[in-house]
Amino acid sequence: MQHDKILILDFGSQYTQLIARRVRELNIYSEIHPFNKVPSNLDGYKAIILSGSPMSVRSEAAFHIDLKEIRGKKPLLGVCYGAQYLAHFHGGEVGASSTREYGRANLSFIKEDPFLEGIHVGSQVWMSHSDTIKKLPGNSILLASTHDVQNAAYKIEGEMTYAIQFHPEVYHSTDGKRLLENFLINIAQVTADWTPDSFVEETVAKLQKQIGEDRVVLGLSGGVDSSVAAMLLHKAIGKNLYCIFVNNGLLRKDEFTQVLQQYEGMGLNVKGVDASARFMEALAGESDPELKRKAIGRVFIEVFDDEAHEVKNVTWLAQGTIYPDVIESVSATGGPSATIKSHHNVGGLPDFMKLKIVEPLKELFKDEVRRVGKSLGMAAELLGRHPFPGPGLAIRILGDITPEKVSILQEVDAVFINNLKKWDLYDKVWQAGAILLPVNSVGVMGDERTYEKCVALRAVESTDGMTADWVNLPYEFLQATSNEIINKVKGVNRVVYDISSKPPATIEWE
Repeated sequence: MQHDKILILDFGSQYTQLIARRVRELNIYSEIHPFNKVPSNLDGYKAIILSGSPMSVRSEAAFHIDLKEIRGKKPLLGVCYGAQYLAHFHGGEVGASSTREYGRANLSFIKEDPFLEGIHVGSQVWMSHSDTIKKLPGNSILLASTHDVQNAAYKIEGEMTYAIQFHPEVYHSTDGKRLLENFLINIAQVTADWTPDSFVEETVAKLQKQIGEDRVVLGLSGGVDSSVAAMLLHKAIGKNLYCIFVNNGLLRKDEFTQVLQQYEGMGLNVKGVDASARFMEALAGESDPELKRKAIGRVFIEVFDDEAHEVKNVTWLAQGTIYPDVIESVSATGGPSATIKSHHNVGGLPDFMKLKIVEPLKELFKDEVRRVGKSLGMAAELLGRHPFPGPGLAIRILGDITPEKVSILQEVDAVFINNLKKWDLYDKVWQAGAILLPVNSVGVMGDERTYEKCVALRAVESTDGMTADWVNLPYEFLQATSNEIINKVKGVNRVVYDISSKPPATIEWE
């Protein structure tokens, strides 16, 4: 089945992925491409959205795009920079704002138009710009204003071109989803039929055609992505899927045994490999976080390759790569983006493995992966598991890794996670974990002075991990958890709680 597609052209905005997610919440498939790598054939796209940007359209370095094959030929929505671009280079005027227009604002004027159907004066929108549209482009009609921004939304007569100065994709724009629905479904006439059930049906058929009778190996991590990828492949090719679950010695307490049993209960053909000693040896004395990631990735590939060679006539390597992994590695200018951290499951295939790659989830965001898993009938407990980093506890131990430090953090983490479940908080948190700090602090236990480790607890709420806010856990919970950790885990005498959001902080500490 051919679904209608939306093309989002990225000018480097931090919110571009949120546009794609918002569109997909409408059951419409969307793709992100850099603004200077517009697909040569636009026939398959029903509408196009121009993203925001950290750049100014007034700058000599402004990002430029040739719109001659788009404007007037496809429904077009310019968001923030996109709106300013349409104005500045088509007869309007953009100038510096007298004050930086950032944060919440309310619509003070709305013109009746299908684009704004169901949206009323007073509706909250989110602004994020330092330039403002002082004069609309030719043939334009003003559609909305706020108290400080006169030209907050406009359209161009004679074509389905709309532009907004605010960001409908962020949750602070209370009617943002409705506005996108108005543009895509009511104006652009896009069919909203891209659902988890349709994805499963079409992906299984595609995998069967792509793989045929070939054999596939897949490295399971215990996480949602690799588990859903495994179940899709299992549904498509059955016994020809060979799963390998490697214990790197950096998993949560008892996780290797528990997850292995769970996989076997799902009917997967899975082999568990305990290579923890091999990983510990590779990490000995290494404290640089990026080098720790690379060491873990290298050893994983070596172990996985050893095991994959035990499977006769294997042709394919399956990976649980998801869409943010793919688009995080490409910037708006088409070059490599700044490296925040190495992804453990992207680009890690060594030449000597000579296997073809299959990535059944590479079009999905994390929340979509969970919905697909639910459509496949997978257990809510597995689908609801918090994300866990590929390098495991190695990047939650700041500094070098030792078996003793891993054991301490496993015990701390177990208390924290088990208490979240006991207090009915686990499912209200997107990701949680403990971090072992390279800090010793003075404490008193009984009549003795101690000089032991400090641990930080981290719990965030998010949708896809691109942005995250710290969770305001109850003081009573934090008090009880802190007391239990200090009383039960030998070597820890201080517990702190991380109240940093992403951005500017990251979710993990390394």
